[in-house]
Amino acid sequence: MAAPPAPFSAYEFLIAWRYLRAKRAEGGVSVMTWISLIGITLAVAALIITLAVRSGFRDEFVTTILGANAHVTIYSQAYQDENGRVTRVIPDYADLADRLAAVPDVLRAAPLVKGQVMSVFRDQNTGLEVFGIRGDDLSDIPRINDPTTGRGSLDDFGTGIALGREAARTLGVTVGDVVRFISPNGVRTAFGTSPRVGEYPVVYIFNSGRFDIDRTRAYMPFAEAQAFFNREGVADEVDVTVIEPERIDAMTPALLAAAGDRALAWTWQDSAGGFLRALEVEDTVMFVLMSVLVLIASMNIISGLVMLVKNKGRDIGILRTIGLTEGAILRVFFLTGALVGTLGTLFGVILGCLFAIYFDPILAFVNGASGGGVWDGAVRGIYRLPAKLELADVLSAVGLSLFLSWGITLIPARRAARMNPVEALRYE
Repeated sequence: MAAPPAPFSAYEFLIAWRYLRAKRAEGGVSVMTWISLIGITLAVAALIITLAVRSGFRDEFVTTILGANAHVTIYSQAYQDENGRVTRVIPDYADLADRLAAVPDVLRAAPLVKGQVMSVFRDQNTGLEVFGIRGDDLSDIPRINDPTTGRGSLDDFGTGIALGREAARTLGVTVGDVVRFISPNGVRTAFGTSPRVGEYPVVYIFNSGRFDIDRTRAYMPFAEAQAFFNREGVADEVDVTVIEPERIDAMTPALLAAAGDRALAWTWQDSAGGFLRALEVEDTVMFVLMSVLVLIASMNIISGLVMLVKNKGRDIGILRTIGLTEGAILRVFFLTGALVGTLGTLFGVILGCLFAIYFDPILAFVNGASGGGVWDGAVRGIYRLPAKLELADVLSAVGLSLFLSWGITLIPARRAARMNPVEALRYE
């Protein structure tokens, strides 16, 4: 006696493919098949595009943070100086910077002086946060010292200031123009503190990739900032850049140990942690919502297969009478629906990946066709919306689509398998 054929034999695939290609006149449901296929394709593509844009946005956001800001800021606890005033300045900033730079995996440690000024150029003015920094330390900041986006030269930084692109646009200045800085904390006299005014040529205009940084930040030579903000011989903080910013929490104890008992630390994750956590929540919500789209698209497979089972009742009866088991019938109709889900997923992956790869020119075309303003850096914080394809995101989209489409296919397939062949042939 011959052994029964193994599950998912070639004839089961042949029958399933025949049903899938059947025209409506032959009892097939080609229209529903196409609707299901297109629906799953678009749903999977939309899911992949959403995940790619989400990953790209987070990557761009984090890159601009790490590329233009310190990975960890070391500052001092409040204490009383020799005059009895409460202060946080760091007198031994040079030694502190050397000790921090000696910690393993630290790229640089730069002492900083910070202050706020009103900047004026002709009839325009805007508030700025000024960072007093040494020229070599400024050149080591990748998002600031970028010849492809910056204008001017940092070689002349010792004779002037570096200004953010949006601040320069607000003031209407370009490289070579002289900007006036006004600080309320100026010269101390017997009659009180008078504002301090200084004029500085703009030698460099940078584009950090972050609107809020370019709109409010300026860099001044360290020694000049000490004199302008009454910080002679001291610094406000030491900014530390490390090799692996994602491990900054693990490195913080070593940095604090090198800094001393009075030191405090503020990492980039502390400053951006709330926003990053909000992004994680948004990621989860978006994945759930896009998963619903895939589920809705997969539901079309049920409609198509229910109609197919109804139209193929006679075929099911004949197949059962010639020896096909319930399991074989179930697999035939399961394969019919699974092929739709698999092909739709495959086409969706191709479409979604192509869209993500060419996302920049597509967004530029949409922006141009709509007259501009699709992506506003002043609102979004970053100037561009990139898409970043990650294998894990694509695999999660594929796994979700196949799980839903294959799982839903089992419902009408079981109905076909349990059909009584006698009842199916009674009226034929």
